[in-house]
Order: sequence, then structure tokens, then C-alpha cells
Amino acid sequence: MSAAAVERPCDGERGEGLLRQAQRLRSELPAGYRVEIIGGQITVTPPPDGPHAEALTDLTFALAELHGAHTRVLQGAGVWLPGGPADFAVPDLSVVDADYREHLRENNCYDPIAFRMVIEVTSTNSANDLRAKVVAYAVAGIPLYLIVDRKHSRLHVLSDPHISEYRGHRVHAPGEHVTLPGSVSAAVTLSVTSVLHAGS
Repeated sequence: MSAAAVERPCDGERGEGLLRQAQRLRSELPAGYRVEIIGGQITVTPPPDGPHAEALTDLTFALAELHGAHTRVLQGAGVWLPGGPADFAVPDLSVVDADYREHLRENNCYDPIAFRMVIEVTSTNSANDLRAKVVAYAVAGIPLYLIVDRKHSRLHVLSDPHISEYRGHRVHAPGEHVTLPGSVSAAVTLSVTSVLHAGS
């Protein structure tokens, strides 16, 4: 993996306060709401709608061969982010190293060194997936970030993280096929039409 272990900035008091607020929100909100801290800002995402959940299910099946001895496919596994003293995200779907449990940090989140790919299916806060999380995941060094952009019917494939951006950014339309790089674990080909259709 190219990602480095997360080092926390010396801003403990602010970070602890944000984490307490996020934990309080998580305990007060009904089940299904996702609470994250990205760029020092708490974000709350409502439960996904049916098409969002269907897209995740279809992606999980499409990535099934990656769920084995070397990598695992997980829904809703938190990733601890180096962008702020308490930053963390909960990607819709992730491909992680099989030993990810050895990389548990805090707040039920794992060090980004264990993540090979994260996937977000856009919902009401699509700007978060298309902007803030691009920076956060790049800073964390996560090698591959896929965004299922339901609003614009596109599949974004971001690769080669460098500082606060991804050097590679390909946008795919319905009718195309995307072969994920072997660095994820094994070459997997996704039908853009199938992925976008499930989420519409």
C-alpha cells in the first residue's frame, strides 16, 4: 500500500470536542443517518433511498471476487483521515486489506493504510462526495476513489493520489466499461450502464 499511517495534528482539544459532538449526534439521530467529520466540519447524511441501496448491492456483487484471502469488500467501514484532528469518513463501500482489523484507530475507524479503494454513491449531499471527500481521500493516500454520480449519470474514477488531489480523473458515461487496476487486488470490469441504472 502507498498510504502512510495517520499522524494526528496537535489540536487535541478541538478534535475531542468535534468527536464528542459527532458521537452525540450519532446517538440522537434515528438509525441510518451517517455522521462524518471532513475538513473539520461535521456532516450528517440522511439514510439512503432505495436506488442508492440497490447501486451499493450491485457494486458489492460486481466486486465479489475481491472479497477473499487478500482483500475484503466492506460497507460502511469508517476511515480515519489525516486532514484534521478528528476527521473521519464512512464510505459507502470499500475494498480493504484482509488484515484491516489490525489497523483499528478510534471511533470505530480504520487507518487509511488498510484501504485500497473507496466508493461513494451520491445522494442529497453530492457536493461532499465530489469535492470535500476527493481532497480528504487524496490526503489520506487512498489509491482509488470511485464516485457513482447519480445526478449526472457518470462514474468518476480517481487514481494516483498526490498531496490533496488525484492526478488521474476519468469520467465514464453509460455504455462504457471500466476495468479497475490490479492494485485493487484483481482486475475487475464494471459496466457503467449497470452501475448507473441501479442507482437511478
